[in-house]
Amino acid sequence: MRKIIVLEFLTLDGVIQAGGGPTEDTSGDFVYGGWQVPYSDDVINKVMERQMNMPFDLLLGRKTFSIWAPYWPEHSEIWPSVMSVTKYVVSNTMKSHTWNPSIFLNGNVVDKIKTLKQGDGPNLHVYGSANLVQTLMQHDLVDEFWLKIYPLTLGSGKRLFAEGTIPAAFKLMESQISPSGIIIANYKRAGAVQTGSF
Repeated sequence: MRKIIVLEFLTLDGVIQAGGGPTEDTSGDFVYGGWQVPYSDDVINKVMERQMNMPFDLLLGRKTFSIWAPYWPEHSEIWPSVMSVTKYVVSNTMKSHTWNPSIFLNGNVVDKIKTLKQGDGPNLHVYGSANLVQTLMQHDLVDEFWLKIYPLTLGSGKRLFAEGTIPAAFKLMESQISPSGIIIANYKRAGAVQTGSF
């Protein structure tokens, strides 16, 4: 069985939109694109290098795939494996693309993703893909979150934990803090929410 691992860069107030550049995603009149860039340091770079070079396939939303497809083939020396891994793309409008291998999921995508999880192969990594991540969380399909939490707030933008997130418990598996203040925290699903009283 494969795991679905959501890897996200987010602000203290949970914004995941357009961390990599000003034109990455301006939807909703978002003007803070590129907010990650000033915080880059050796620690976050090494963490990303390790995570990006383990065995994986990609599970992406259409918008993220559309941003990545023209970029990564031109910069494949940075991340060679992204060219050969299977890219599962959730889209009701896109049926094919020249960036292969790509497989497009449409219709009842929740059932199709459940079938993917049950199959053989490497874990499925999800980057960006805000709408897809909401669907995955609503259907309890996320096994792990690998988060990079940046020391700033933006007040607006697409958020990781939006309305509709189900109650769920997680266990911290790994954590560190980079010199620029990025909290790197990996969590895995740990059953139902427990409550108590003091």
